[in-house]
Amino acid sequence: MRRKLVVGNWKMNGSLAANGALLDALLQAQATWRCDAAVCAPFPYLAQLGQRLAGSPLQWGAQDCSPHAAGAYTGEVSAAMLAEFGCRYVIVGHSERRALHGESDQLVADKALAALAQGLVPIVCVGETLAEREAGVTDTIVARQLAAVVQTLAQSISRVVVAYEPVWAIGTGRTATPDEAQAVHALLRTRLRSGTGDADAMRILYGGSVKADNAATLFAQPDIDGGLIGGASLKAAEFAAICGAH
Repeated sequence: MRRKLVVGNWKMNGSLAANGALLDALLQAQATWRCDAAVCAPFPYLAQLGQRLAGSPLQWGAQDCSPHAAGAYTGEVSAAMLAEFGCRYVIVGHSERRALHGESDQLVADKALAALAQGLVPIVCVGETLAEREAGVTDTIVARQLAAVVQTLAQSISRVVVAYEPVWAIGTGRTATPDEAQAVHALLRTRLRSGTGDADAMRILYGGSVKADNAATLFAQPDIDGGLIGGASLKAAEFAAICGAH
């Protein structure tokens, strides 16, 4: 039985004061959760997360990393740097990075490889746009995005967490129905089996307007192993309710 994982993606939000209040509230609530949980914050706040969360069950991570180990890459942050701040997870290939920064499938795979080399768990995001869903090519798009990661990581793919985030459901209030989400998750798990014998143990998260009132239904699907939570992760009560929803 795969243990659920709920990860908060704060995106480019937060302040020292707001983060402190949010983390304190989550630490008070986490005793009742039956899932693994983590928050992924902007780079400047990783030290704060490490100080507040050290020794607690709530883990932390970053929202991106460089595919390079070191060098003349101004503005980039390496996986080794993230590891020094105690990160457990790092999100790679989020749709906002793919769309706004032109990240290719291979670049996402290279970032995942760099993360694994430093002992981090990459959360690899895949997902289709509304136009792609309406054109009936969802399976083709997510399979292509995942294929680069499977090919690059080979047997190490079993150490990755995958997150299916339909772009049309991120921050829009629209959510894939449980059946729609499950269908894509089942496809992804089938594709993962081509790269590892441990696909049935891998966790595949759903992301896209997940809230306390729909989390339990989504998480009840056989191939949905938790959520990658955006805006709701900035509200302690909402995020706590999602963590306790299954």
